[in-house]
Amino acid sequence: MNPHLNLEENMKLASVLEPSKPSFFPAMTKIVGTLGPKSRSVEIISNCLKAGMSVARFDFSWGDTDYHQETLDNLKIAVKSTKKLCGVMLDTVGPELQVINKKENPISLQEDSFVVLTPDLDKEATSCLLPINFTGLSTAVKKGDTIFIGQYLFTGNETTSVWLEVTEVNGEDVVCLVKNSATLSGLLYTLHVSQIHINLPTLTDKDKEVISSWGVRNNIDILSLSYTRHAEDVRRAREFLSKLGDLYQTQIFAKIENVEGLTHFDEILQEADGVILSRGNLGIDLPPEKVFLFQKTAVFKCNMAGKPAVVTRVVDSMTENLRPTRAEATDVANAILDGSDAILLGAETLRGLYPVETISTVGRICAEAEKVFNYDLYYKRAVKQAGDAMSHLESITSTAVRAAIKVKASVILCFTSTGRAARFIAKYKPIIPVISVVIPRLKTNQLRWTFTGAFEARQSLIVRGIFPMLADARHQAESTNSTNESVLKVALDHGKAHGFIKPHDRVVVCQKLGDAYVVKILELED
Repeated sequence: MNPHLNLEENMKLASVLEPSKPSFFPAMTKIVGTLGPKSRSVEIISNCLKAGMSVARFDFSWGDTDYHQETLDNLKIAVKSTKKLCGVMLDTVGPELQVINKKENPISLQEDSFVVLTPDLDKEATSCLLPINFTGLSTAVKKGDTIFIGQYLFTGNETTSVWLEVTEVNGEDVVCLVKNSATLSGLLYTLHVSQIHINLPTLTDKDKEVISSWGVRNNIDILSLSYTRHAEDVRRAREFLSKLGDLYQTQIFAKIENVEGLTHFDEILQEADGVILSRGNLGIDLPPEKVFLFQKTAVFKCNMAGKPAVVTRVVDSMTENLRPTRAEATDVANAILDGSDAILLGAETLRGLYPVETISTVGRICAEAEKVFNYDLYYKRAVKQAGDAMSHLESITSTAVRAAIKVKASVILCFTSTGRAARFIAKYKPIIPVISVVIPRLKTNQLRWTFTGAFEARQSLIVRGIFPMLADARHQAESTNSTNESVLKVALDHGKAHGFIKPHDRVVVCQKLGDAYVVKILELED
């Protein structure tokens, strides 16, 4: 038997077909949905939330701030009506190279013909000439280099995306040989030069403008930093956010999209709050046989650092079909068995025909994979990896997970004001849900007093296994024992009302009392 799978030795294969028992938390793994043309009405967003989406991604590679604001306003209405929390992720454009096709006519490219890439944006896109938004391509490439062009969020399908080989550089123009026949259609194509450094800033002026207007106005929870190539990229983005009001609390997820980001992965991981493995671009930059190894190693490193790992591009075919392919269904399950925290859906929800069905299908696959995940083996490995360097908080929280395993608790209740304690518990991937009760903190900027906590609650919506609950603002973080007891009662009542805590269940509670953290085991009565 595979040691990484928790399967019974004498398991009958027919038992695989038995329907799964319904549970209050359908999956521990989180789903990020990209909202766009096919998923921006209140009705569809509400259905996405009910189907299991817990973070909404707004991709600024296309669409203006007014368009995205309208979508976000609809999301807020949907959150209120469904009573389901949802995090907001802003995805930057970054140094993305784009083909500018003003007329939006389909462009046919024939194998063995030549096409010129030019930075002259006054010219029209044709099958012989493609204008691009970058003047430095001619100095970045040389004869023999490979360039890939496809519809935005390209599927890698050889009829809708094209491989080019650079044959000569002519001033600012780059002449290429077309390696396969294809028709480029749609409003946006991106251009990817294999394993070449593109000399553009990671956080562009356009990105900064969007963050300081739309991002500030909407208090974004997570910034997805496209094309992160160095740890310095994350540091610069954090410095930029720190000057923008409440956005000092925004988490930064490094999006690893090319070999340059992969080369500096360890330093990037230290700086970032989480990592998004952008397998679409990486799949082009890496040889196909290396993609799985990168994914497994990167997810493992994120797991051991206790930082969320998000995997993209899993069910491309569901953009146009109701069912994923066999390979895709297996791929989603493998991402979960590798230890991924969340699955990010791009084209599938943005312009796909079945956004809601895609979310529920991915959620069901995640839930099945979680059932055979070997939690015991993972826990031992994580404790061993942490070794003697464990902080006081981490040793307490890992003990809470161990206690929950030993007493077969139904949930772990974690009281937290910053979210750190809950994230440490989630690092050890307990088999049971972690209910993170976020206690608001009172803070002041000399002009007014405000309660914080909503950011922390929403940011945990991308972490596998954590389900946040925002405590009443009357129960502040620096509170007394009696208020702690009343918050505990509210949390337990909430669990009983929703059916994930039952009479006679054991519950492990992790909370801070004064300066000390306490782990206790409660046995519930009728």
